Amino acid sequence: MPELPEVETVRRGLAPAMEGARFKKVEVRHRGLRWPIAKDFEKRLEGETVQGLGRRAKYLTADLSSGDVLIMHLGMSGSFRVGHESRPGVYYHERSKSTAHDHVVFHMSNGEIVTFNDPRRFGSMKIVARAKIDQEPLLRSIGPEPLGNEFDAAMLAEACAGKKTSLKAALLDQRVVAGLGNIYVCEALFRAQLSPKRRASTIADRNGKPNVRAEALVVSIKAVLQDAIKAGGSSLRDHRRADGSLGDFQHNFLVYDREGQPCPGGCKGTVKRIVQSGRSTFYCPSCQK
Repeated sequence: MPELPEVETVRRGLAPAMEGARFKKVEVRHRGLRWPIAKDFEKRLEGETVQGLGRRAKYLTADLSSGDVLIMHLGMSGSFRVGHESRPGVYYHERSKSTAHDHVVFHMSNGEIVTFNDPRRFGSMKIVARAKIDQEPLLRSIGPEPLGNEFDAAMLAEACAGKKTSLKAALLDQRVVAGLGNIYVCEALFRAQLSPKRRASTIADRNGKPNVRAEALVVSIKAVLQDAIKAGGSSLRDHRRADGSLGDFQHNFLVYDREGQPCPGGCKGTVKRIVQSGRSTFYCPSCQK
């Protein structure tokens, strides 16, 4: 499933095609996504202008002139493609030339065509009122954005204080921090030299205040996410940018999917793979403590 860098990469690719443009026509070819697309979906979108395209955790959000917000999630295999009515079909990447999985198509007033393709249909689209966005079940329990100015060591330490779960499990909890997934948690923990098996509470003192571990971890989280966004995210299975090209960050993994390889930190250790909560964790047991 795409993590924060992949979703942010998609947002940046869609923004030039959607921001400031009006939905001229909306085609819903298959309503059976993760949750059925509402019957009035097309009616609520057509004629409205996208005033801004944002991201909350792993969700894309489009603020509409009506006061509504279009919430979109890529699911496991979803991707967007951007083309233009003057060059139909050109925007499809090789893997998506078949239109069988093109479930939603936005025809924008600027001539751009934005197509949502999702073979597994775990993606979702939902329209909610901006005034009620804070009560939206999909978003209301999500923690702070890791790239936001308010996310710091004090905030992370407070969220982890008293937790008996592993540090890896805590960082994957979207209530603790938004948008992180398995790949970037593994990479951030390596950069911070912290073991994924370490108890989460150990990044805070007895009063819930941050220690040096919390400081290092926040720096590492922000850095790995920023690096991944610059590289267009990681393309392991389904992720593609909005122009159909692959992300490149998978070539820069330090520990993720590097089982048995020498520690890239030069500690003479070997990257190990363990399973935590059903997910593969990659780390160096020699230098991550």
